[in-house]
Amino acid sequence: MSVRERLTDALYGLGWSTVKKLPEPVAVRLGRTIADTVWKRRGKGVLRLESNYARVVPDATPERLAELSRAGMRSYLRYWMESFRLPAWTAARVKGGFDPKDLHHLTDGLASGKGVVLALPHLANWDLAGAWVTTKLETPFTTVAERLKPETLYDRFVAYREGLGMEVLPHTGGSAFGTLARRLRDGGLVCLVADRDLSASGVEVTFFGDTARMPAGPALLAQQTGALLLPVTLWYDESPVMRGRVHPPIEVPETGTRAEKTSVMTQALADVFAQGIAEHPEDWHMLQRLWLSDLDSAKGPS
Repeated sequence: MSVRERLTDALYGLGWSTVKKLPEPVAVRLGRTIADTVWKRRGKGVLRLESNYARVVPDATPERLAELSRAGMRSYLRYWMESFRLPAWTAARVKGGFDPKDLHHLTDGLASGKGVVLALPHLANWDLAGAWVTTKLETPFTTVAERLKPETLYDRFVAYREGLGMEVLPHTGGSAFGTLARRLRDGGLVCLVADRDLSASGVEVTFFGDTARMPAGPALLAQQTGALLLPVTLWYDESPVMRGRVHPPIEVPETGTRAEKTSVMTQALADVFAQGIAEHPEDWHMLQRLWLSDLDSAKGPS
């Protein structure tokens, strides 16, 4: 393990061990202070966030983009402060921490026994939404986690999410899709963050006027298992309660090849994600390159 990896692991460990012990108002203030400090330094992550927001709000002035990126970093640090503290929250705090609209799409889908795939973008706090599902709805679910470096950091994330009641599968290794399909055929719930492709098999979509690549998994799982595919968007307001919406199902097209159906369904997901992100851009925590033109420019000349 490199020095940088050891430092990263130690810092996350300090966050989970220390921040969860702080009174909530203190943690909120700490998160905002860290966010403002990082924002003022104008590092790569902040600049990338601002560049991504320029896609979402194309008519924004430089001053507006700066305001958005500052709000975005505060939202991002709110996510981290909540996540560090979630294992110490009472069941009542978790149940009262999230208020989703149109929940009937999820509960009706689960009651049908067909299985449900929830697909989310990197909006607000998807871990809190997951903890709410396992606590308030008393419904376990399966998800997939990106393998992080160092491995000890990945192990921390897996242990943290499993402690919230989630079954966590590694993104790499090849067996995740089959396990997810089995859970769905048994009438279970699968939750996937799906606005950024982590493989070479992503689907090209039009997203805020340019081409991006998003994972094929949600659409493929719905096709192969008959499960409902439900987009979910999340956002914060000024209260301690996160808001959200469960959107109507993405239907499987009646005609076309599997690839064509997957393309249509993934584009429909991207459109719903874009709607939620446009309404609450500051809660979209995308600090990486996403659009293909940005990824190509990062490679430079061959």
